[in-house]
Amino acid sequence: MLKASVILNVPVYATTQNAARLGPICSELPLPPSAFHADKTAFSMMIPALQSALNGTQGTSKRIAIVGIESHICVTQTALDLLKMGHQVYVLADGVSSCNEGEVGIALRRLAHAGVTITTSESWLYECMRDASIPEFKQIAALVKETKETTRDAVQTLCKM
Repeated sequence: MLKASVILNVPVYATTQNAARLGPICSELPLPPSAFHADKTAFSMMIPALQSALNGTQGTSKRIAIVGIESHICVTQTALDLLKMGHQVYVLADGVSSCNEGEVGIALRRLAHAGVTITTSESWLYECMRDASIPEFKQIAALVKETKETTRDAVQTLCKM
């Protein structure tokens, strides 16, 4: 998703949970230079610094896709906060997890019931593009092909609602 965000010019907002105690974002997930990053102790990402960053972008209601760990804690609280703020929220089921596997499905069902769209990364990417005639389509199609094995594994492992 980070590579796709660069291709599609989708802003990236990332947080760490108390990085001093729990560590930084893992090195396998290099944030694009334009990404917003903040450390937090709140479970929701919707801390004042991130709210300000979101408010600084065009439009008041946004389509926001969420990926992250602890689907039943940080992902859930962030998604519910974004819904309350009037945003259209997507949780990418193949991009969320938990240290307790059983929590994922429960969190996804709860979020769907609350009005969050639960989908997959590939589905969301194609929804963003809308049309194969856009210039970015070939790059995204190549990225989807390049990551199809890991995406398939993630879907089979994580998408259990």
